[in-house]
Amino acid sequence: MKTPKENFIKALEGGQPSGRVPHFELVFFLTMEAFGKVHPRHRIFCQWDQMSDKEKQLHRQDIAKTYIDTAKKYEHSAIFFHPAGGWNDNNLIPEIIKCLEIIREIAGNNYFTMIHGDATHGVPDGEQMLQFANDLVDNPQKLKDEAELMIEEALKKAQIYKKAGVLDGFALCTDYCLNQSPFLSPAMFDEFVTPFLKQLIAGYREMGFYTIKHTDGNIMPILDSLVECNPHALHSLDPQGGVDIAEVKKLVGNKVCLIGNVNCGLLDTGTDDEVIESARYALKHGMQGGGYIFSTSNCIYTGMKLQRYELIHNIWKNEGSY
Repeated sequence: MKTPKENFIKALEGGQPSGRVPHFELVFFLTMEAFGKVHPRHRIFCQWDQMSDKEKQLHRQDIAKTYIDTAKKYEHSAIFFHPAGGWNDNNLIPEIIKCLEIIREIAGNNYFTMIHGDATHGVPDGEQMLQFANDLVDNPQKLKDEAELMIEEALKKAQIYKKAGVLDGFALCTDYCLNQSPFLSPAMFDEFVTPFLKQLIAGYREMGFYTIKHTDGNIMPILDSLVECNPHALHSLDPQGGVDIAEVKKLVGNKVCLIGNVNCGLLDTGTDDEVIESARYALKHGMQGGGYIFSTSNCIYTGMKLQRYELIHNIWKNEGSY
């Protein structure tokens, strides 16, 4: 019998796993509701460097167990590890590796493990928006030089994880799109993002890592460019951005694994029937021919009602088998 990780990888490679379609969430923040534990990403260790080795190890073990408990309870095939607050730049990578080692020690090699690994320009935040827009026009080479440096740094870090042998891939979580359209025009995207994303993914692939490219919003005008960069999968196929998984499956389903399309907004504001319909639609059109992983169009975020996630989870359990 295949492990969850093996089935996840088969889907990433475009295949059709046996049994249920693989499932995971980019983040499952409702660990307090599910297990009575604060999600590791929300833990702030203000005095981490002052802790004894024993205390640090107990925290690492609890963090690892929280991820494993989530994967076990909800039958996720993958664990996307997010570092806790209080791990500064000097201890961030070593602490991530130590926690991933504990996950492997406890759970074996059953789950696909990934961390964030994007290093490309995306939609800037409010503080950087004006400067970024000015640079696009007045200093485009500056942005390209920055992109090269970010990729160089990301690939150096990836070599450390490769040597540690505890990581299967990277989720590239830079957002490129708003609900109406990409932030950059397709031509500008191909100038400032596509060649650098392609370089980043090629570097990860050369090291043996899988890549999942995440971006919310309307990706349709840049869909071909994203696929050209050769990620193993695209996430989140955002229906709130007008992305229809049936259309994407028809256009590129033979070139890249698809992940998501269950409407996150409806999980908050829709009726039960609307939520169920969205989950069924994603399964119906995503599963055809393999190369699909079931998930929401973003993540299970703080404030969402746990029973709403469990509603789509039950649809997946009952109707998501090949």
